[in-house]
Amino acid sequence: MNYEERPISFSCREDTLVGILSMPEQPLSRAVLIVVGGPQYRAGSHRQFVLLARAFAAHGYPVMRFDYRGMGDSEGEPRNFERIAEDIRDAIDSLIESAPGVQEIVLWGLCDGASAATLYAAGDARVAGLVLVNPWWRSEEGKAKALLAHYYQSRLRDAQFWKKIASGGFDFGGAARSFWTTLRNACRAPEEAAGKAPTLPERMYRALSRFKGGTLLILSENDLTAQECAHIISASPAWLALIEQGRIERQFLAGANHTFSRRRWRDQVATWTLDWLGKPQHPAARQR
Repeated sequence: MNYEERPISFSCREDTLVGILSMPEQPLSRAVLIVVGGPQYRAGSHRQFVLLARAFAAHGYPVMRFDYRGMGDSEGEPRNFERIAEDIRDAIDSLIESAPGVQEIVLWGLCDGASAATLYAAGDARVAGLVLVNPWWRSEEGKAKALLAHYYQSRLRDAQFWKKIASGGFDFGGAARSFWTTLRNACRAPEEAAGKAPTLPERMYRALSRFKGGTLLILSENDLTAQECAHIISASPAWLALIEQGRIERQFLAGANHTFSRRRWRDQVATWTLDWLGKPQHPAARQR
């Protein structure tokens, strides 16, 4: 399907934000808003957001990617993913205004863009779905467990690691301190966190529990952020129960890194997303 691309500007409070709309000739009623993780702008690493937007638009989905305040060409002070709810809301307003006939929005986010989308989704009835790609659910305990389960084991299988030891270029003292710090964080007792503010994984769980639309979760094999996310889910009965409700579909991409730097990885992400976009989202989303 043919489509055109055109720049868009819109306001968020007193600042002007900039985006690109990929608009099909015969648009569908479901549109995609790409929420960029920071610090980067609307093109994405390896131009992946450009290429993904074009792939989705070629299948009939209006797509907008934009720079939130303080990033890329948009005005305003820099901010992290926890402070861009207004940016997402105003971007949705602009997308719907620019694409008449759109009835529902899917938020597509990578890393902390996925986290921002998760925190936002339940509060906006226009959002029918989420695509969360290697979402940022970082905690010290979760990072430590992911390092123990994946990084350290892979290092022991790495020939270059043993060559470094044999050549005398390995810092045993620094490595030991790092390992014990990691082990201590991984073994932190639950009572240590009692009374403290909810961790980011806990906030993500609560947000997804409130969201009644469909969710596609895509994780890379060769990525610590993704492995941390996978460990959080597999180690938590609450997360597993949420998955079993059927509103969250999971895909795992063997060999891929955090930003899908190879074409075949990016193409697979596009294919999975397009297949999922063609499905009706959870009916409860219509009742909010």
